[in-house]
Amino acid sequence: MTHTTCILIGAPVDSGKHRKGCLMGPDAYRIAGLPTALTDLGYRVVDMGNVVCVPDDTAQGPEHLVSLGVTVGWTRALADNGLSAFSDGIPIFLGGDHALSFGSGLAAARYAATQDRPLFVLWLDAHSDFHTPYTTQSGNLHGTPLAYLTGRDGFEAFEPNLTPVKDENVCILGLRSVDGAEKTTLQTSKVSYHDMREIDETGIVAPLNAFL
Repeated sequence: MTHTTCILIGAPVDSGKHRKGCLMGPDAYRIAGLPTALTDLGYRVVDMGNVVCVPDDTAQGPEHLVSLGVTVGWTRALADNGLSAFSDGIPIFLGGDHALSFGSGLAAARYAATQDRPLFVLWLDAHSDFHTPYTTQSGNLHGTPLAYLTGRDGFEAFEPNLTPVKDENVCILGLRSVDGAEKTTLQTSKVSYHDMREIDETGIVAPLNAFL
């Protein structure tokens, strides 16, 4: 089935790290003309507005984690909104904090489960975001979403019924900076990953550019 509708979901998440500054992310995309650009490409665009978060004040985890309850609240809200959107078109989550990937990824995983289909993840990032709540030294949860989505330990405060994405269905493209703990976990996983030096040497970016 070919989807012709893009569904914009505003995710003004700003809880994934100590340093703030992502609240205006969704509106920045709108002001920059994303809806018009998608329309010009032939898509029908539906803007659902910004999602509202209800923090989970009961969420528990390592004490050094930044705004755990707020991030858990965002995860639930984005997953709920995203799941319904997947049935109607192509959801596009607008934001800036990587922690929104908890919710968008959970929505995708839930939808894939309802269709009895596997979920594949292409992670375009300079960082692997493969820390867990136990390995992150900064306490910033924006560095942990991919570990959550692949079913690593330590995310008991989040959705307990997540169907994890299989390691072999994940490809991380564009790595530049990976912490020691993340590197250890990646090397013992079946996740495919490619750093920027590899991309520069093999020219893997060239065929990707053909699709832009």
